[in-house]
Amino acid sequence: MAFGKGDHLHLIDGSAFIFRAYHALPPLTRKSDGLPVGAVAGFCNLIWSELSSGSAGKAKATHIAVIFDAGSKTFRNDIYPEYKANRPELPEDLRPQFPLTRDATRAFNVACIEIQGFEADDIMATLARQAQEAGGDCTIITSDKDMMQLVGPGVGLYDPMKQRPIGEAEVIEKFGVGPDRVVDVQSLAGDSVDNVPGAPGIGLKTAALLINEYGNLESLLARAGEIKQPKRRETLVDNAAQIRLSRELVTLKRDVPVEVSLDELTVRAPEAEPLMEFLSRMEFRTLATRVATKLKVAAPLIEASKGFEVSGAHAEPAATPDRLPFDHAGYEAVRDMDALNRWVAAIAEAGRVAVDTETTSLDEMQAELVGISLSVKAGQACYIPLSHRQGGGDLFGSSERVAGQIPLDQALAALKPVLEDASILKIGQNMKYDWKIFARHGIRIAPLDDTMLMSYAMHAGLHNHGMDYLAEQYLGHKTIPIKELIGSGKAQVTFDQVEIDKAVKYAAEDADVTLRLWQMFKPQLPKVRVTTVYETLERPLVPVLADMEMAGIQVDRDTLSRMSNAFAQKMAQLEDEIQDTAGEKFNVGSPKQLGEFLFDRLGLPGGEKTKTGAYGTGADVLEDITTLEDTHPQGARVAARILDWRQLSKLKSTYTDALQTAINPETGRVHTSYSIAGANTGRLASTDPNLQNIPVRTEEGRRIREAFVAPKGRVLVSLDYSQIELRILAHIADIPALQQAFRDGLDIHAMTASEMFNVPLDQMTSDIRRRAKAINFGVIYGISGFGLARNLRIPRAEAQGFIDRYFERFPGIREYMDQTIAFAKERGYVQTLFGRKINTPEINAKGPGAGFAKRAAINAPIQGTAADVIRRAMIRMPAAIAGMDAKMLLQVHDELLFEVGEDASDALIKVAKDVMEGASHPAVQLKVPLTVEAGVGATWAAAH
Repeated sequence: MAFGKGDHLHLIDGSAFIFRAYHALPPLTRKSDGLPVGAVAGFCNLIWSELSSGSAGKAKATHIAVIFDAGSKTFRNDIYPEYKANRPELPEDLRPQFPLTRDATRAFNVACIEIQGFEADDIMATLARQAQEAGGDCTIITSDKDMMQLVGPGVGLYDPMKQRPIGEAEVIEKFGVGPDRVVDVQSLAGDSVDNVPGAPGIGLKTAALLINEYGNLESLLARAGEIKQPKRRETLVDNAAQIRLSRELVTLKRDVPVEVSLDELTVRAPEAEPLMEFLSRMEFRTLATRVATKLKVAAPLIEASKGFEVSGAHAEPAATPDRLPFDHAGYEAVRDMDALNRWVAAIAEAGRVAVDTETTSLDEMQAELVGISLSVKAGQACYIPLSHRQGGGDLFGSSERVAGQIPLDQALAALKPVLEDASILKIGQNMKYDWKIFARHGIRIAPLDDTMLMSYAMHAGLHNHGMDYLAEQYLGHKTIPIKELIGSGKAQVTFDQVEIDKAVKYAAEDADVTLRLWQMFKPQLPKVRVTTVYETLERPLVPVLADMEMAGIQVDRDTLSRMSNAFAQKMAQLEDEIQDTAGEKFNVGSPKQLGEFLFDRLGLPGGEKTKTGAYGTGADVLEDITTLEDTHPQGARVAARILDWRQLSKLKSTYTDALQTAINPETGRVHTSYSIAGANTGRLASTDPNLQNIPVRTEEGRRIREAFVAPKGRVLVSLDYSQIELRILAHIADIPALQQAFRDGLDIHAMTASEMFNVPLDQMTSDIRRRAKAINFGVIYGISGFGLARNLRIPRAEAQGFIDRYFERFPGIREYMDQTIAFAKERGYVQTLFGRKINTPEINAKGPGAGFAKRAAINAPIQGTAADVIRRAMIRMPAAIAGMDAKMLLQVHDELLFEVGEDASDALIKVAKDVMEGASHPAVQLKVPLTVEAGVGATWAAAH
């Protein structure tokens, strides 16, 4: 039957995907001969995902093909010989994998197309046109932005790396124009990766601005003389021919002579024998098992490859947990004590259990326990409903408890012995949440394992570590969405209102998934050498943070209320000042009105409109305007006052207002929640509320800290690492001058200034020291001359001179940076001194993101080591202060905050300082001392 209406063609961009798989995934080699096969494994999982479930949106493929580049030379090289001339040589371990991906495509019984003289993009553009003209649909599976010009009726993209469809809205988000104008924008902006010249000095944002204003490229070039900005006008006039050449290079051909017809691309089921032979030859044990189960044939016996296999687009440990289907047939509702006692006995016999809780809220301090799910064997799990209710409730929220549930106290009494039994391992996903729920009911879970933290230890920087994501990527299973049970928006209900039969499938599945992830991840920890990180820095932190979060910190509501009022009055004063300076009234809180005032009425330089049509007025734009005091004093003063107003507005809404509502009605305290796996580097993140972003150096930030108080008869004690990241930099980069300065207890910023500017310490001025301080901290984060110029309000050339001089005085820092980037490019990750791996999948990227990826790689070992140090201190602290009238409340970057009895503060400081200053590791002998500064006070501000 001819391809037509109702048919859906999926085109897989094989050439692009193998590159992304190679750079994004850890290495994998065939055990028998050491052949690199990691990119092939990633490629195979994509093909299998397509054939088995259809990853590209809801519509499964009726026709499918994988498209490759036939060679490096195409018709574009005839037009412009320098096209893609900057492309580096293929890595040695990637070169042999290209022909294997063709073999893989054929082994899966999928059409494999490549044509000499044309790029894969042109072939896909042609096939997409043919599908469209035949009345069918086409989805192109690619992460290549160049393909966005094809999006339109019947043609869409699907990004397999981000797992999202790409339609017109996403194209506009990327390019600032619709798909029909993408080529025009690319012709102006050029492409450094493909060596497309474009118009010098014009980037994507400016290109989109121009195309939106003039309609299309030809209109723009014809009217280029009308453009007001001299540089922009000259660029377009002088480079018109080059821009038109660029358009030829970026425009995809849609008439490539493809000899294969659409009808020949019909989806065909894989033939088991050749596919199993290929997977066995590649030694892809995990994938072979999955495919064999689906095809209902015996899986070949394969010895595991060295490294990682992959699932979807990300790394998957090459372990083979029980591959039973997720059909829910083995899930049970436990409604009486006899059934619960059977499960308790099974847990004791197994010596382990995956456990999960269902509650009425994400706030562990106020959530009610609704039910508990357990699993001791893959495919078998139970759900214990405890407080499900029926009826929407009356005006006062009352509802009736559903019959057939074990009383809460009886169920917990039966489970408490096994949950606290030291010989039985409790396995969870984000176990800190469940730990706190049980702790509020008198159960302290131990020992525990956490699959989220296992994934974090292995995959930091590659992807998120939520259960739904991990289940799909590593188990090939899509979990039941919570919205199917509780709804969304105004119609959303709490979990206690869900019917028990529906709750069983959802909740028991969570425990089942968690157990299977544990079976897969646990054996991989030693294989990827992160066991020590997981066992010493991740897992033991769970109960420590849970206790801190449950303790909370007392906040004075009256102080916050007074500050909110004071901020509101100051904001009103600033509004008057702004409007007086402006000479007219406008809404200070409206970016649109502000942009019109600054750029239309005052005519300030640098105004660029966003895709919404309004001028951008972000902090960076306003900070640049504040430097124009000499030439545009009115605009500079307005911008400065706006920044002040915004700072107060943010403090008021984020802290002084929000903290009042965050006070727990039962405890009278604020209970933040720490995310262990939120940042790639190991730094903790504070949420609900975020207590880590209160400004440290401003008067307003200090005033907010005054609202955090100690109860009567107690004090707050702050212990803060002094310049820990600079100390770690001095060690890692091996800078003798910095190391000696830290050992001698010198003012490190004054010492740096003296070294750089040849100023004796006794003649040091505050301005010179301030500049050195900005450079010291800026270098850690890979600051550019532009960034330093903005921070110090000095010319860019002068700022770059400071940075150059810094590297001359401390050459070890440049050497460290170069070595770190080289290591990241070779290995795909960087490491802290304690062995934490931070994956760097974008380190080999080109274009605007390349600089960020390099800066992140440089900073990660420093920031990550500092994070590891304070984690080690926190983990050791409870035992060190046991028996003292003290408890640890908060961690804010390099600071720990304690609540202590008035008479115990000195003892606490001595013990805590010893723990923190000795929080390195015997195997990590720092060449500089760790120093901790302590403070005591009735408020956080007084102690800081």
